[in-house]
Amino acid sequence: MSPKLEKFVDPLQIMKTLNPKENGRGGTYYEVRMQEFQQKLHRDLPPTRLWGYNNQYPGPTIEAKQGEVVKVKWKNNLPDKHFLPVDKTFHHLEHMPEVRTVTHLHGSETRPDSDGYPDAWFTNNFKEVGEAFTRKVYEYPNNQRGATLWYHDHAMGITRLNVYAGLAGMYIIRDEQEKSLKLPSGSFEIPLLIQDRTFNDDGSLFYPSQPDNPAEGLPNPSIRPFFLGDTILVNGKVWPFLEVEPRKYRFRILNGSNTRGYQMELDSGQSFYQIGSDGGLLPKTVMMDSILIEPAERMDVIVDFSQYEGKTITLKNNLGPNTDPADQTGDILQFRVNQPLSSQDNSHIPNRLSYVPSLKHNNISAIRNLKLVSTTDQYSRTLLLLDNKMWMDPVTEKPRLDTTEIWSLMNLTNVTHPIHIHLIQFQILDRRPFDLDRYNEDRTIIFTGPAQPPKPNEYGWKDTVAVPPGEITRLIMRFSPYSGSYVWHCHVLEHEDYDMMRPYMIIDPHKED
Repeated sequence: MSPKLEKFVDPLQIMKTLNPKENGRGGTYYEVRMQEFQQKLHRDLPPTRLWGYNNQYPGPTIEAKQGEVVKVKWKNNLPDKHFLPVDKTFHHLEHMPEVRTVTHLHGSETRPDSDGYPDAWFTNNFKEVGEAFTRKVYEYPNNQRGATLWYHDHAMGITRLNVYAGLAGMYIIRDEQEKSLKLPSGSFEIPLLIQDRTFNDDGSLFYPSQPDNPAEGLPNPSIRPFFLGDTILVNGKVWPFLEVEPRKYRFRILNGSNTRGYQMELDSGQSFYQIGSDGGLLPKTVMMDSILIEPAERMDVIVDFSQYEGKTITLKNNLGPNTDPADQTGDILQFRVNQPLSSQDNSHIPNRLSYVPSLKHNNISAIRNLKLVSTTDQYSRTLLLLDNKMWMDPVTEKPRLDTTEIWSLMNLTNVTHPIHIHLIQFQILDRRPFDLDRYNEDRTIIFTGPAQPPKPNEYGWKDTVAVPPGEITRLIMRFSPYSGSYVWHCHVLEHEDYDMMRPYMIIDPHKED
């Protein structure tokens, strides 16, 4: 358990925007180093040992215009040994270097050799010991809508540890259509990267080396099925505060936690105006009193402070009615409406935002029924799988380039899984509950209610979707613009590492033998 820390004593830090090394006809070129360093995360904590991009946590924000080619050289300058407990009992990790990294730009439409494939890792000094398509310089075309993306480590078997150590940052694509809406901008547009952590008394990060109540004979270290930190950080500060003017602000919110989902509310009782999600702007603004955000999801919202001058407002995490009184994670961030207006607020909250064409009218080339299942391994540890297959099993999902498919995700476990599919943005068709106990008894599907359409704030493009237990969640997606090897997985990082991740292959029929 972390030492008791006073809340709302540190100002929110705003991540700096990264400056390019070169800017020419071939694109915009950046260099980003992965390094170990120390950083103060709370007034009363000693500096914490972290890994981060360019010597900071979170990493610097990268901004790109739609259609601007961005090239990033990711440099691994990390030590040879990890400072968090590495379990080497799966994925042949005992034969791999202990510290390895590969960066994935989450939500990007990118060629496979720049996607951050889990096996495409490399070590410090750029020893290329991963798969053949490992590259030092990744290219991001940004030929997609304006959206809030994020970059993070994706190395096979240790993503949970590398992200927990600090390897995450924001990436924003901007387009002219969004600019024309006169949304809050400049200093009134603020990214919020929310993560949970647990600290030791000396300020160091705590991550458990084994599951709770480990079985006899369990390896040490040993992976665990989830981890919830007891302290909330926003932009790398523990329970910070933000001084704001009585005007509208735009917040690009990212849940960057390993496991924890957040039910966000404002204790003033006011609404969020949600304008975007993973894949950019929604069709229209949605007023939300409460927003559920699962790991890796993004919520783009406007909060109007104009009627709250002199007030203090807290962004809360609703923990439900049976909360442990010792649980401090019901608070996220404090807003202090104590700044004078620096200029007239001419920003808008538009009703209509963007056109999102439905994929329902496309020809459907395949319908895939895929199960999310739970079993155990030889150590009696929880083993979560996609369609009962492990990472190393042969590829079974092979959509053809430029075709549209429906994936029906049937969750047979007892928890929600945020499922992320690389390369593409999809649309949610519906969710339908079924009798989970009956199915587990005799494999009979008995629906217990009608199919429910997406929530109002889920009608845009998505790359990560909440798949609740005992429900079938149907997605429709077009596999474009690239062919090659990609992955889909649960974005609970402990699940992703072992073994709730599968490769899939987009086949270009014109390149087949």
